[in-house]
Amino acid sequence: MEHLPRDLKVRRGTRRDASTILRLIRGLAEYERLANECEATLRRIRRDGFGPRRYFDTLICERDRAAIGFALYFFTYSTFMARPTLYLEDLFVLPAERGRGAGRALLTALARIAVRRGCGRMEWTVLDWNTPSIDFYGALGARLRRDWILTRLTGAPLRRLARGR
Repeated sequence: MEHLPRDLKVRRGTRRDASTILRLIRGLAEYERLANECEATLRRIRRDGFGPRRYFDTLICERDRAAIGFALYFFTYSTFMARPTLYLEDLFVLPAERGRGAGRALLTALARIAVRRGCGRMEWTVLDWNTPSIDFYGALGARLRRDWILTRLTGAPLRRLARGR
């Protein structure tokens, strides 16, 4: 069994971590060149991750008690497999901490959760220009699915459809 480096700890995020989670989300948005699209707020993180109706769970990776990375995930369902899927929405490790085991530690913890919950798979997306992450995921045995196109409806088009237009 693979062990974490001694100075790393992965734990479940709590309500007290909301500001840390928000800081890491903003760091990810900067890294992905999408800061202008980041609408995350402390209020939304607390409500949606730790309120009465939870939409996501988080893992926090710490080195010497300092948060250096996080994973935000939730569960979907595969109709073909007839089993749940752990969907990793975001994984981020501070740039200065990359290559030191935090990303692998977070993915290992997620895989353990997926297996324990009876998931048939674990899925996530990666930007096509992010070759360091693509290489890292490939080394773990992940397959990139280029035959599926992510489809997204947001903003005014989403509201128009909801109104039946």
